[in-house]
Amino acid sequence: MITAGPMQYLAHETYIAPARIKPDLWRLLLGILIVALVYAVGVGLVFGGVFVVAGPENAERWMVEMVEATGPTGTLLLLATFIGMAVGPMLAVILFHGRRIRTLFGPLPRTLRHFLIAMLVCGAAYALSFLIPNDVEIAPNLDRAIWLSFLPLALVGVLLQTGAEEILFRGYIQQQLAARFRATWIWMVLPALFFGVLHWQPEIMGDNAIYIVAAATLFGLLAADLTAKTGSLGAAWGFHFANNTVAILIVAMDGPLSGLALFTARLDPASPEIRPLILLDMGTTVVTWILIRLAVTRFP
Repeated sequence: MITAGPMQYLAHETYIAPARIKPDLWRLLLGILIVALVYAVGVGLVFGGVFVVAGPENAERWMVEMVEATGPTGTLLLLATFIGMAVGPMLAVILFHGRRIRTLFGPLPRTLRHFLIAMLVCGAAYALSFLIPNDVEIAPNLDRAIWLSFLPLALVGVLLQTGAEEILFRGYIQQQLAARFRATWIWMVLPALFFGVLHWQPEIMGDNAIYIVAAATLFGLLAADLTAKTGSLGAAWGFHFANNTVAILIVAMDGPLSGLALFTARLDPASPEIRPLILLDMGTTVVTWILIRLAVTRFP
């Protein structure tokens, strides 16, 4: 019998059981193709909506703001493009794997419970990390009243963005690979590497791009572990949501994707000065993962 990995991942067995109905690799490859197509359609719909609402004379300006994500509305529009990434795996499991959408998430009560636990643990860990002395200049970005007015939609946008990535990487791809292969390095490491490579932005990060890929890959591994440990997307999604809320809405790197941040760190993303901060963030991520793992074990 094909198993999902070590004995510590017994909950994963139940989580991947629906994926065993039709675990063929060609189905997964077709599913990923569907995800890519639906994601592209979603992006096109957002761009099309901007064109219709803003008109031809203003559409180009809004599209540039959306791509650069240095303003609040443009950043919201960018987050909205992830709707296709969320819908794609849902269509894939129906069309190619003969299973229901809810099987991507795991048991709903556990998903919600572990989402809240991970979000609170991660929020507390990052709040404490801000107390660590450093030389980074933090400057106001958005006026507080404007930031608060955008905050409800911004939280929905981050929830959508992180949820879409978790559904695709820790839900669909991880489940289908685990249903087909016993080796942990296949169903855990390969999706994490894929997730990390998608964060490759040398045009923005310069030589720091490889460090960002390493940090994203590390997060993907830890999120995969939480999913396997709990048998649901809840803990990984809460972890991801809290992490991105801090990075996008509280203190963002000055530049792209800073449009909804209350503060920005005045650092050049390509500067060697940020490498120790990336390493510090990776360390904080590992500590947070340990705390989340302990918490979800206490409240299974």
